[in-house]
Amino acid sequence: MPADPRQRGAVHAARAAIVASVAAAVVARVAQGSPFDKVPGWRRQNFRGRRVSLAGGSGAAVGSLVGVLLEAPGRRGPALLAGGAAAVAGAYDDLLAGRAEVAGDKGFAGHLAAIRAGRVSGGVVKIAVIGGSALAAAGRLDRSGGIADRVLRAAVIAGSANLLNLLDLRPGRAGKVAVVAGLLGASGPAGGVAAASAGAAAGVLPDDLGERTMLGDLGANTLGALVGVRLASGSVRTRMASLAVIGAITAASERVSLSRVIDNTPSLRMLDQLGRAPTQ
Repeated sequence: MPADPRQRGAVHAARAAIVASVAAAVVARVAQGSPFDKVPGWRRQNFRGRRVSLAGGSGAAVGSLVGVLLEAPGRRGPALLAGGAAAVAGAYDDLLAGRAEVAGDKGFAGHLAAIRAGRVSGGVVKIAVIGGSALAAAGRLDRSGGIADRVLRAAVIAGSANLLNLLDLRPGRAGKVAVVAGLLGASGPAGGVAAASAGAAAGVLPDDLGERTMLGDLGANTLGALVGVRLASGSVRTRMASLAVIGAITAASERVSLSRVIDNTPSLRMLDQLGRAPTQ
């Protein structure tokens, strides 16, 4: 092991990314054409009307959490808590909640409307589960911090989980963002957690771009939560800037279509379509 701390961190992050990528690819491959195909909601239509499976999401979730196991104990527990809860909440929304939801139960306003109508939408369950686990994970990241610091960290973790899921509307989009965000965060505190997220996303990205699988809430929420743990482990300045960006994009998504913004911005459109079959 290299003596220089930064070199040790780089080696650790690379190992987490590789382990997560291999685990994600293996799990996704096994889950394709498996008995899971008989589970209602496991296969669905994507934006182009093609049938895809949640095998990519299961691979991304399992692979990233396996990679997190290599993280130091101080951040391994919070990451497993936040990522594991996000995976459970995402799977619930993918496989169970959709049967009881109506068309308007989308977005923050839609979930509030569902509550007023006496329905508990999948989004409300996710807010409770992911929000609660993020708050618990935040407390374990820094036990000396006050309540305001804990809430800030929790908001970053939960907001990141939600934001990546908001981007999962086109093949490979959320996966690419997870890869880039994970690689950018692979150094510094909880760098191995970010690297595991990037590696797992990369492991399932080919089938996602090929429109054979998708991340779904299961995969996107898990990867996003782990990126959030990395951001929440940074400095106060990093946490506040992260929350500002996450909050701004999330708020904008309530009023405008993120897909439309991306399609109307040449540079974003080029990156978004990279590796994907062109829209007919």
